[in-house]
This record gives sequence, C-alpha cells and structure tokens, in this order.
Amino acid sequence: QLQLVDSGGEMVQPGGSLRLSCTASGRAFSTYNFAWFRQAPGTEREFVAAIHWRGRDTNLADSVKGRFAISRDDAKNTIYLQMDNLKSEDTAVYICGAGQYFGTDSGGYLWWGQGTQVTVSS
Repeated sequence: QLQLVDSGGEMVQPGGSLRLSCTASGRAFSTYNFAWFRQAPGTEREFVAAIHWRGRDTNLADSVKGRFAISRDDAKNTIYLQMDNLKSEDTAVYICGAGQYFGTDSGGYLWWGQGTQVTVSS
C-alpha cells in the first residue's frame, strides 16, 4: 500500500511553468506505475500523463503533448509533472494515482493523493 502526497500547485500566468510533485510512502515504490489526472469543477477526472515502473515508458494526453513531461526519482519516492506553456484550460485540481495498472483509465489506479490546485490566469 502507498500513501501519496501531491504538492506544487499554485496560480500562474498563461505561458508560465510549474512542477508538481507526488511523494509516496510505503513499500516497493519502484515497482508501481504512476499517473497524473486532473479535474476541473463540473467535469470528469481527465487523464494527463502516466509513467511505467521501469521509467522508460511514458504516456501523455494529446492536450498536453509538447508542453508537459512526467518523470520519476525512485531514490526520492517522487513523481514529477513538469508543466510548461500553461494555458487557462489547464486550470484544475491535479491528482496523482498509483498502482500496477499502466494506462489512461482512472479506475485502474489503486491509491490517490489529495490533489493540488493549479490555476492559470492573468
């Protein structure tokens, strides 16, 4: 079992950058797959990015390709989401998920962070 803590969200202007972190406690961090989802008010949870436990395979939503990158540091039990060239439509609560599943379906992930708010506004 993992406990996840999401951090790094804040208000930023369009075109700006942020790096979100998801820090996990628990055993066998390096054997799990991780993903970032986001949810804006009144919308369903939306897949953003996923990273395989080996770290070499990643998957990004089309809406963020070329702007976002997901990475992991197993020595620090942390997953990162680097977000560049942010747009107003990126405004949402970003939530980290973990599990043995690697894909875009939120139902496949077992453990979740509490979420961190990202607001893109001028």
